[in-house]
Amino acid sequence: MLRRALLAVAASEQIRRVVTATPATRAVVDRYVAGDSISDAVRVARSLRAAGLLVTLDYLGEDATDSRLAADTATQYVQLLGKLAAEGLTEGGAVEVSVKPTAVGLLLDERMASDHIERIAIAAREAGTTVTVDAEDHKTTDAGLRIATALRSRLPFVGSVVQASLRRTEADVRELAAPGVRVRLCKGAYAEPVSDAFPGRHDVDKSFARCLRILMSGPGYPMIATHDPRLIEITRSLGLHRPQDSFEHQMLYGVRPAEQRRLAETGAQVRVYVPYGSDWYGYLVRRLAERPANLAFFLRSLWSVS
Repeated sequence: MLRRALLAVAASEQIRRVVTATPATRAVVDRYVAGDSISDAVRVARSLRAAGLLVTLDYLGEDATDSRLAADTATQYVQLLGKLAAEGLTEGGAVEVSVKPTAVGLLLDERMASDHIERIAIAAREAGTTVTVDAEDHKTTDAGLRIATALRSRLPFVGSVVQASLRRTEADVRELAAPGVRVRLCKGAYAEPVSDAFPGRHDVDKSFARCLRILMSGPGYPMIATHDPRLIEITRSLGLHRPQDSFEHQMLYGVRPAEQRRLAETGAQVRVYVPYGSDWYGYLVRRLAERPANLAFFLRSLWSVS
């Protein structure tokens, strides 16, 4: 119930205006968001790389309903990749980018979104790194997977994201578990109808474990995105039968940073998902919904800086 309430809050424009106008909020946002600008994103990426962590950067924003905004978002990514390359951060895919299809025009036209993501992917190739096409709600799943699959025929480093909360994902994973294909498995952060998604956390966890085993036994490149200690341990156990550089753990910026470093110190590849940009509200509230225990931290933080 709390998770669904938080996801409803994420979609509320009225609550968005109140929260984003509260000065105390900024101090909390800084824990989970790198900042507003490319320079902020590069600064945080450089710091994480110095700590032995890999990075994926996400320019915040989604549901673009204006073609100019969609094009501007693609340009932002191209500029970001150029700056990262100039700083020497992209070699071997050490710092890559994640792109939401709706941020680059999917709600307007699938071809438009595909063209923008291809432009970003070409910039990533020139920078010596990769790009991952993010998952959003279930209504965009087919289009997102279609775009990434089509681009992989020309740009094989383009990755896909699947969400264990969706009933369809086990079948999607079996299809995606192909040689060299980069697949990020996460639990999912959207309010979905029970016809399309598992309603309970336990069922989502079981789905995640099933998908995890498929990916880790396959010939692709699994990217296992979870903070759940049980699922991390399963990943590590399955990883004993694979080269360490053939899969990676992924975690969110600001969530369990000590665990991120601990895993990296064992020799595991750990990539941190780092968002940046001013459109942080929906992202932050969905993170709270993923792990409602974070809500208490969020409220305590607001109280302490207000």
